[in-house]
Amino acid sequence: MPPTFAQLGVPESICRALERSGIEKPFEIQSAVIADAMEGRDICGRAPTGSGKTLAFGIPLIANVGQARPRRPRALILSPTRELAEQIASELRSISGPVTVAAVYGGVGYTNQRKQLQRGVDILVACPGRLEDLIDQRAVSLHEADQVVIDEADRMADMGFLPAVRRILDQTADQRQTVMFSATLDSDVAKITRDYQHRPITHEVGDATPDIRSADHRFWTVEKTERVGVCADVISATGPTIVFCRTRHGSDRLARQLTQRGVNAAAIHGGHAQNRRTRTLKEFINGQVEALIATDVAARGIHVDSVACVIHFDPPEDHKAYLHRSGRTARAGETGLVVSLIQNGQHADAKKIQKQLDLNEPITSPRPLEHSAAPARRPKPAHHHEADRADRKPNSNHQNRRSRPDRDNNRDGRRSNSNSQGQRNRSDRQGNGRGGNKSKGRPHGRPHQQTRRKPRSGASSR
Repeated sequence: MPPTFAQLGVPESICRALERSGIEKPFEIQSAVIADAMEGRDICGRAPTGSGKTLAFGIPLIANVGQARPRRPRALILSPTRELAEQIASELRSISGPVTVAAVYGGVGYTNQRKQLQRGVDILVACPGRLEDLIDQRAVSLHEADQVVIDEADRMADMGFLPAVRRILDQTADQRQTVMFSATLDSDVAKITRDYQHRPITHEVGDATPDIRSADHRFWTVEKTERVGVCADVISATGPTIVFCRTRHGSDRLARQLTQRGVNAAAIHGGHAQNRRTRTLKEFINGQVEALIATDVAARGIHVDSVACVIHFDPPEDHKAYLHRSGRTARAGETGLVVSLIQNGQHADAKKIQKQLDLNEPITSPRPLEHSAAPARRPKPAHHHEADRADRKPNSNHQNRRSRPDRDNNRDGRRSNSNSQGQRNRSDRQGNGRGGNKSKGRPHGRPHQQTRRKPRSGASSR
């Protein structure tokens, strides 16, 4: 019998807020982590996406955080992507009561973020690049942040953020509780543990390598000119689908092509303004958009239940990218379908990925999907808003020019936007794959001292 939140030491006010949100029993990672976190221990946690990590670190933060002064947050959560940062902040606000929670990330203006910080933010959720910009502008100081969470540290490493994470940690309080969550705890992530945590307690939930066999994997040989038609057929047969493209330009083009074939599709990537990305993701969750066309980096912040299918329209970079893409379906015990569209000349790479993931699937020509292979379709909403549908039209050239300063999550655009690489504005470099690189003249903050502070069913998960 798992313990209750109250038995884990969660204050009564937070327990009541959890009940109002329909959360009555802690998930496994929450049961493992909350008690130690409430005591101020440093924690190194490994848990898969969707396991309830947000509340595992969020509840202790809300319970223990001190009241912030203007521009001096008391707790900091670092997130690799804008979407994930906003999801974390939204989930914590639902139970935070008088504790103030705010998120700062690129792709939007600075004015509102500065105003929130000036009023005082107890818990700040931030992407590294935008946070460093605000520090440089003296809009925020981290010297009083004595509770720090690094979420999805392995994604931080993949996206090149760890140098920025180190610079940020060096500016937080010397006596600090540091909590880190990651899907893997080796390599660069282990170095963060070594350098910035003091005798951390390790909690691990789930398999170290996600089991992707719960999904049905298909590898189809498809001519380049036939990919759009095959893609449209699969979406029509299965329902809510995330389609992965290599570039932003390719995502926009495929969204237009699928729309012309009667598929309600929308693209999401770092070249779109944040409000458009937020709206597109919401419409996909609500069923107004049937196919979400995404780049690898933009999709890192997408945690949506009931995705019936994933299509690799462009091949993944490696087996890790295949694993991450494919993990968007067959979540929370559900089934799912993963289809890879392979062109002539790409068979060897596909077989290499299969070998690394211990998949042994034949590469065949496209075949009609059996009824059993098509997961249950998510019901569409009863009403569609014409204005929203109009907003989902692919970008015009003017829109692309207007959103170009948004460099957040921009690594996926390097191939199609190479001419603009030399003109990056550092203020919006979140998730560009090199956002952690040092820039000239950046202060590194105070040296770190190895001391620590003394003392939907899946709705609670991201």
